[in-house]
Amino acid sequence: MKPRKLPLRVCAGCQEQKVKKEMIRVVRTPEGEVVIDDTGRKAGRGVYLCRRLSCLEKAYKEHRLERSLKTDVAAEIYEKLRHALL
Repeated sequence: MKPRKLPLRVCAGCQEQKVKKEMIRVVRTPEGEVVIDDTGRKAGRGVYLCRRLSCLEKAYKEHRLERSLKTDVAAEIYEKLRHALL
């Protein structure tokens, strides 16, 4: 049997490829709301972050979530992400 390939995604902070399950997904829903996707299955445009605080800080500083999601990201989303990482 062939080993299954694991889906890889690129972190918005460090730009490294990692296994999808090890990352946090942030989604812009079709209604335009930005939410943290715990299941990884919500509909919409998604961006992935490593579970490291340094990646979140770099993504915040360089506006990478806004650029990837093509919308403004509220400060409360960054706070929720920070609490999820701690």
